[in-house]
Amino acid sequence: MELSDAARMILTESAPHPELLRVTRQAHDELAAGRPVRHAELSWMLREAARKNVYPAVRARYGAGAFDEMVLALGREIDRQAPVARR
Repeated sequence: MELSDAARMILTESAPHPELLRVTRQAHDELAAGRPVRHAELSWMLREAARKNVYPAVRARYGAGAFDEMVLALGREIDRQAPVARR
């Protein structure tokens, strides 16, 4: 799944939450234009969507398989960008 598609899935259900809508729309626009989005923003989107209970609506609209792919796509990009902690 493309990152812009994953962001769009959250975007479609975030209208009742203005801050989530703003950040998700901005991330989606950047990703759709081929520009990177920082891992901190992607991570915030995932956390805020969970906190605002957006996931049940996303899962109902797109199905459990697509929901899982969305979370995996965003999670992989976050992991790819996130700095590795020193031990």
